[in-house]
Amino acid sequence: MANQSTIALVTGGNAGIGYFVAEQLAAAGAAVVLGSRDPAKAASAIGAIQARVPGARVTSVRLDLADLASLKASVDALDAPRLDVVVLNAGVLLEGPERRETPAGHELMFGTNHLGHFALTALLWPRLPAGRVVTTGSFTARSAHLDFDDLQSTRAFAPKQAYERAKLAQMLFGFELARRLEEADSAALSVVVHPGGALNALTPSRPPVHSRTTGQLLRAVPAGVLLQGKHAGARPSVHAALAPSVRNGQLWGPRFFGLRGKPRLETPKGPLADSATGRRLWDLSAELTGVDPEFVTAPVTEPR
Repeated sequence: MANQSTIALVTGGNAGIGYFVAEQLAAAGAAVVLGSRDPAKAASAIGAIQARVPGARVTSVRLDLADLASLKASVDALDAPRLDVVVLNAGVLLEGPERRETPAGHELMFGTNHLGHFALTALLWPRLPAGRVVTTGSFTARSAHLDFDDLQSTRAFAPKQAYERAKLAQMLFGFELARRLEEADSAALSVVVHPGGALNALTPSRPPVHSRTTGQLLRAVPAGVLLQGKHAGARPSVHAALAPSVRNGQLWGPRFFGLRGKPRLETPKGPLADSATGRRLWDLSAELTGVDPEFVTAPVTEPR
C-alpha cells in the first residue's frame, strides 16, 4: 500500500502494461500522473481508472519521449514539486521493415525507449531527492548485444533486434543509475523490472482502453500455462515502486521461468551484468541527448 502522499509518474500510462501499472498504483493509494503523447487517450485511461478505483487521484501530462526538445516543457508542466516514483514504462515496438527516426535523427525505438527516458530522468532529477526510478525492460534483452559501431542500426535494421537492443539499453541505464546512486550515497533508488510474457488476449477488458472478447480469451487459454496478461505483467513495476523491501540496483520479474507469476527477485546475468558497457552507454547517451552526465551529483536547482 502506498503512502497517501505518494506521487508517481508513469510514462505510457494510457495503454498496455503502463495502464495497469497506473491503475494498481492508484488502487494502492498513490496519486498518479499519466505521461502520454495523446491527451484524448490519457483522458480515456483516467476515466477507466476512476471507474474501477473509487477516489482515484489521477491526472496526466503530455509527454512525447521521441521528441527530446519537448521534454523540458513537459517536465515544467508537471504540477508536482516532488515525485516519489517514476516508472519508465513507455515504449515503441516497430513491426514493419522500415527504419524510422525521431525528430533529432535517432532510430525511433532506441531514441524513444532509451534516450527519451534517459533525458527525462535527468530533467526530473531535482524532484527525485529520495524517489524511486523503475525502469521497465524486457526478458528479450537477455539475448541482445549492443554494437557501439552501429548502435542505432543505421547499417542493418531488423525491427526485432533493434527493439531488443533498445530494451537492453534501458536496463543497462537502470543498473548504471543504481551504481551512481550508491557511489553518491543517495537516498534515491533505481530498480529494473521486466513484465515477462504479457499478452493482450490474456488481459482483462478495461473499456475504452482495452477490450477482450470471450473468443480471444478462449483461444489464448493454452498460452496461459506459460504467459500472462498485461495486468499481471504490471506487478513487478508496482512491487518495485512501492514494496518497502526493494533495494537499489535490484531486478524484479515474474516468478515462473521469468514469464508469469508474482514478482520475484532475479540476478542480473550476461549482458545485463556488464557494468563496463553500462558506463560507456551512459556517457554516449549523455552526449546524444545533451544531458549533463553527472546529473546524479550535480547541484540541485529547485523546480519551478
